[in-house]
Amino acid sequence: MAEVALLEVGVVIVSLAIVAGIADYINESDIPFFIVIGILLGQYGIGRFSSFYVGNTPTAELFIELGAELGVMFLLFFMGLSFSVKKLIKHRNKISLVGTIDLLNFAPGILIGYFFFQDLMAAFLIGGVVYISSSAVISKSLLDLGWDSTPEADQMLERLVFEDIVIVVYLSVMSTMLLGGGADIVAIARNVIFAMLFVIVLILVVYLKPEYFDKVLDTKSDELFILRSVGIIAAISGAAVVLGISEAIAAFFVGIAFGGSEHMAKLQRYLFPLRYLFAGIFFFWIGMVTDPLLFRGIWPLLILTVIGTTLYKFFTSYYGAKFYDLDRQSSTRVGIAMITRGEFSLVIAALAAQAVGPYATNVITDKIPAFAVSYVLVMSIIGTVLLQHISKKDLNRA
Repeated sequence: MAEVALLEVGVVIVSLAIVAGIADYINESDIPFFIVIGILLGQYGIGRFSSFYVGNTPTAELFIELGAELGVMFLLFFMGLSFSVKKLIKHRNKISLVGTIDLLNFAPGILIGYFFFQDLMAAFLIGGVVYISSSAVISKSLLDLGWDSTPEADQMLERLVFEDIVIVVYLSVMSTMLLGGGADIVAIARNVIFAMLFVIVLILVVYLKPEYFDKVLDTKSDELFILRSVGIIAAISGAAVVLGISEAIAAFFVGIAFGGSEHMAKLQRYLFPLRYLFAGIFFFWIGMVTDPLLFRGIWPLLILTVIGTTLYKFFTSYYGAKFYDLDRQSSTRVGIAMITRGEFSLVIAALAAQAVGPYATNVITDKIPAFAVSYVLVMSIIGTVLLQHISKKDLNRA
């Protein structure tokens, strides 16, 4: 079994290299290609016709799932490197205002979900799926397009931080209800408090004691430097997951801490290859767990939600960017980038699939996950293709 698992992993990496080359040749984003090749090589692609497919062995499946988590972790770490917690504090009023406007994106999902299923829990799950933009997809797109140091990138990151904090509270509440079989107010409050305390402590350490991170990486050995930096990122991100917090937000703040250190350039040079490898595995994993036949049962819901939430997210993001004094072109970039959905929406899908007790209905455990993975695939492709198109327009104008 170990030999077969190694072959599966080899197939994943080779396939990523091939489609990345194709994407580079035609000057398109590689993200949709990674997702599509994941579908083709997974259980819902060649797995329907062959006994060999990627993810067939538990070992390979576990490696890809863990690799996907590492991909999210590295993507957000690198975005944190180019960000400043002082800027976050300085812009706290704007972030609160824009984030509050962004909360309106729960509304279309809740309304559409209730219209189709007449179920409040299903409605709030769909609301969460459509609310949260993908930190992973957006961060990779920004880095690939060279927009990571632009004013609009700062605005997107600040908005994503607000969304991530909101989703921490959301997931704490929903997981307690779905996995606990009901609404235990004490358990919900406890989970939310633990999650927020972790985030607050992390922010305080990054802001008040950034020199701690400098000292840990102060070594002349390149090998030790890599081991120490990856160890810190993974350990803190892992601790966040254990406490019910996304590894993404933890990695983001660790990136902020390292970004203020003298080792920033070295981190970018040595860890960037890891970021690219595991980010590719993350998007491959999205495709691997997506069953294209799911589109058949939920296509009316999917079409209406894609159209409605794309327009709604674009306009709330576009006008929110105006509070940062961004021009029309930059605001358009923000609006289009925020369209993408990804890892957090899939976390909500997995949560729904594991529901127990009174919430373990066909709508919650089957239809909501089916909708979420289909929605993520469509929105990630729409968002990245539009961003690539806007980037080409910018180059032509230049």
